[in-house]
Amino acid sequence: MNVKRLTRLLKLLQMLASGPGQNSSGLAKICGVGRRTIFRDLESLRAAGVPLAYDREAGRFSIPSAFFLPPTNFTADEALSLLALAGEMGRNRSLPFYEPVYSAALKLESNLPGPLRQEVRRSLRSIKIRMNQVGHLSGKADVYHALVSAIEKRRVVELQYDSLTEWESITTKLRPYQLVFSRRSWYVIGRSSLHREVRIFNLSRVISLVTLREQFRIPKSFELDQYLGNAWHLIPSPGRDSHVRVRFKSLVARNVAEVIWHKTQQTKFLPDGSLDFRVTVSGLNEIAWWILGYGDQAEVLQPARLPRLIAQRAQNVAAMYNGEGK
Repeated sequence: MNVKRLTRLLKLLQMLASGPGQNSSGLAKICGVGRRTIFRDLESLRAAGVPLAYDREAGRFSIPSAFFLPPTNFTADEALSLLALAGEMGRNRSLPFYEPVYSAALKLESNLPGPLRQEVRRSLRSIKIRMNQVGHLSGKADVYHALVSAIEKRRVVELQYDSLTEWESITTKLRPYQLVFSRRSWYVIGRSSLHREVRIFNLSRVISLVTLREQFRIPKSFELDQYLGNAWHLIPSPGRDSHVRVRFKSLVARNVAEVIWHKTQQTKFLPDGSLDFRVTVSGLNEIAWWILGYGDQAEVLQPARLPRLIAQRAQNVAAMYNGEGK
């Protein structure tokens, strides 16, 4: 069974299980096929164990409401997408805290008739989703759930945190505003008593967390997008934004242009096959590492201080491999 027909059968199941049912002409019109195709599909559902009912007086087909869970507002495409995405993402144990998604997918799938469920599984084998590498968060599920509860109940938490910037373990009271999963890791954003400002903490580096009785309010002025501004990833820098312009050589130009790296990016292919890449960012440290990853295939044209930053990092790398740092 191909994916297109499977999608149509799921759509039929949804329509027949909700409302007073439909006649064959109505089903054919909604599905965009002929009545003969609809009759074949109805026969397939019946063969799969679906208890189709036919009201001769009204000329309508339906499925008894008790056969399925209460109908949802999922479209057929949504149902198939949920099974594909939730199944793949939840099965990937390295993706933090997504096991419940997989469990939900199994429950959704289990409400299909047995034979049809097997067809769904065969069709889903044609879909494969490869996730990017994610941070190792083994043993942090309790931290995650404690923060979800603290945000919901507006409770302050005390964090012991392995800080990379302070180069030591720190302890701070945190008013957690929001949890964010970005690229590879989970982060919590909130006001830190130690830093006296809103900060971002990586859950993988939380050593311990205690929920306190102290309560707080999230400022009405706090908005995640506003806080992040035009940060390349998650760490905005104070001061004016920087307009960055990079020339990517033809070897990597298409690779760069195919991805939306930042909400402000603008790209233009040049006659020689290279790419003119422009973006406005809050801070240069994060984007400097990204550009450095393209080596000699990327040339920074502006701002003037960004090439110096990248050159210094490249020199440090060269010195390390040339034995100068030993």
